[in-house]
Amino acid sequence: MSTEFVTVFQQVIILFVLIFIGYVCAKKRVFTEEGIKNITKFVLFFVTPCVIISSFDREYDPQKLYNLGMVTALAVAIHIFNIVCARLFIREKEENKLRVYRYGAIFSNCGYMALPLQSALLGSDGVFYGAAFIAVFNLFTWTYGSYEMGGTISPKKIIFNPGIIGICIGLILFLTPLQLPTVIGTPVASLAALNTPLPMVIIGFYLSQITSLKIIGNIQFVWSVALRVIVLPVSVMLLLVALHVKGIVLDVIMIACATPTAANTTMFASLFNRDGKIAAAMVSVSTVFAIITMPLIISWAIYLH
Repeated sequence: MSTEFVTVFQQVIILFVLIFIGYVCAKKRVFTEEGIKNITKFVLFFVTPCVIISSFDREYDPQKLYNLGMVTALAVAIHIFNIVCARLFIREKEENKLRVYRYGAIFSNCGYMALPLQSALLGSDGVFYGAAFIAVFNLFTWTYGSYEMGGTISPKKIIFNPGIIGICIGLILFLTPLQLPTVIGTPVASLAALNTPLPMVIIGFYLSQITSLKIIGNIQFVWSVALRVIVLPVSVMLLLVALHVKGIVLDVIMIACATPTAANTTMFASLFNRDGKIAAAMVSVSTVFAIITMPLIISWAIYLH
């Protein structure tokens, strides 16, 4: 287990170096809040779909299709499990805080933090299956996530959100002999490569914005972060091992589940007029704790099979 821990820990440290750069840039006022919001939109609407499309632009393989289906089905079950646990165990009198706490506990940073780890530890296949988890994540964020934060669901956003568009294009490429021409494939791959540095810089910016310890001193805040980085991923891991899920499918899912609060929590809080400071604090604090919890949980999962 020690070898796995060192490998994962090294990759997590690389991500935190990028986060630290974002933190320093924020303190030096290289970035403004408005600028970070624009970068976030760029990542969400352009970089994320390019990651999915680029990872699916490969030759068809029946075994890979089976594993892809497994990851997709398990991702759906895991999101439902997270929703049930969050609704049962997170209690907060102020509705504004409650909705942010629940959202932050349910949704992991499966795209921006998981994909770089999946790529480093599992290669291109890890990114391929990780993209399926992201597609499910996008489906749930624009359905239940919209409902949790705003009380409404937009059918248009379900169908036309960036992740779903990316997965549809990607599946066409994977299931047919079609391939992206070089003049399109190269720019898509270049944009996909931004999936690691830009989101980490964004998280670093929000980490720099925490000016009061009162926010993170709330017991429900602490409990919500603990659910996200410890309770839910460990519970999922034990359930998957009990169901004899193993190999790359288990590794991909556990890397996605072990990540901290989704970076888009701040975006959704802003979109639905929820407490943006609490959302930013959840993303930042859970990310700091993840420097220890992620290597432990992921290396434990790898060790078990």
